Amino acid sequence: MASSPPPSATPPPAGPPAPPPSLAGLFLGMQQVALSSFGGGLSAWSQRIVVENRRWMSNEEFITGLTVARLFPGPNQINMAVYIGARFHGLAGALAALAGMLLLPFSVLLLIGLAYFYLHLVMAVDRVLAGVVAAAAGMALSMGFKILGEYRRDPLALLLAVASFLAMDVFHVRLIPLVLVLGPIAMALYWPRSPRQPAPAAGPEP
Repeated sequence: MASSPPPSATPPPAGPPAPPPSLAGLFLGMQQVALSSFGGGLSAWSQRIVVENRRWMSNEEFITGLTVARLFPGPNQINMAVYIGARFHGLAGALAALAGMLLLPFSVLLLIGLAYFYLHLVMAVDRVLAGVVAAAAGMALSMGFKILGEYRRDPLALLLAVASFLAMDVFHVRLIPLVLVLGPIAMALYWPRSPRQPAPAAGPEP
């Protein structure tokens, strides 16, 4: 249903930050994310709309919020909408962003589900859904490359990412044990530390 092209792998140069959005702006922005990402790729579209188009957050701030959203239970983008709304307007902002993410898409989803119930055995519909899945995988990869560009000069972040990938994909470690183990390790490694004070120079001996 999205008429605009999918997010590109290389974002355009960021402009100056925009003023904080109003409650109506949050509602419409999250509704744009939800309606643009039919078929998947929510993270990619969310980054494009929130960071590149509306400039509510920097790319680093967005990645921080996305990390927090993925650490909590529940759908990532629902958590992300709550995070963005609460960042600007507290509880009211969280509710406005959540309504924008869910209200109209949920209504459309009910209609599509009803249509699928009657049409899912039609071969053409099955092939269309297979194509949508492939497009969603491409959008997820696009988001991954954007995050990779943000951390490509940070070997420690890349090492943690590779360790997470190997643990889940090769050794089939479940998500909760992985988060409980790697999460504290990552926080300890990145915890801000005060710079060491230079030792006082030795004075002349008497």
